[in-house]
Amino acid sequence: MDLKGKIALVTGGRRGIGKAIAEALHEEGCRVAIADIDGKEADEVAKSCGGFGEFVDVTNEGQLATFLTKVEMEMGPIDVCVSNAGIARSDGPTFQAAGAPNAIWESSWQVNVMSSVYLARHLIPGMTARKSGIFVVVASAAGLLNQMGSAPYSATKHAAVSFAESLAITHAEDGLKVLCVCPQGVRTELIKGAEVSLKASGPIIEPPAVASEVMNAIADGRRYVFTHEETQPYFAARANDPEGWIDRMIFARSVIKSKTGNKM
Repeated sequence: MDLKGKIALVTGGRRGIGKAIAEALHEEGCRVAIADIDGKEADEVAKSCGGFGEFVDVTNEGQLATFLTKVEMEMGPIDVCVSNAGIARSDGPTFQAAGAPNAIWESSWQVNVMSSVYLARHLIPGMTARKSGIFVVVASAAGLLNQMGSAPYSATKHAAVSFAESLAITHAEDGLKVLCVCPQGVRTELIKGAEVSLKASGPIIEPPAVASEVMNAIADGRRYVFTHEETQPYFAARANDPEGWIDRMIFARSVIKSKTGNKM
């Protein structure tokens, strides 16, 4: 798809990966609207990308739908949707996989999964009617592998990957292009406190590097976007030897625990 003159929407786009993708889309000719929990910053970034931004709670379907309607009324039909809003929560002070309270599990599910469902529910009918559209789910390598110390994050990112696959399979003949972005460590607010475990599996990269890979994937037709060269081999190793994969993860966790003073 030629992106010149297209309308794009990015959730969680005021900083980090979302901001980098918004700026990359604008460089390719898109006008970009941004939905974020910080409306002021969202509007500042969006205005620099030819659009506008507002405070939107992406877990509130009605609020999100109202914003989508406003974007399409003021800017035009949304051609590119980037579902980037995400949160990462730990397993809690007990460091048990089920240790996080229900509220953290629920908020992780709502932000990391249902926000994409809501976006798809309201935007894909229009995209398929026009036989054209790009829907990007920013998931995580944790959705293919695992993020030690954060069961709510890993579980919901697995669900995000699965939902992206469902979109790609269901709408393959409707003109919809679906991308699932699976980065490992990226220098954003999300990784604070998890740097040691992330560095153990690969380098920590900057958000523009992720955006660059997303744009390359849009151009060359890829559905999966791997920002780290380690991700695919890890994923293949897990698929080929799931028992051995778990054993290696257990060993890695013990090493990380020793380096972080048992905080894992």
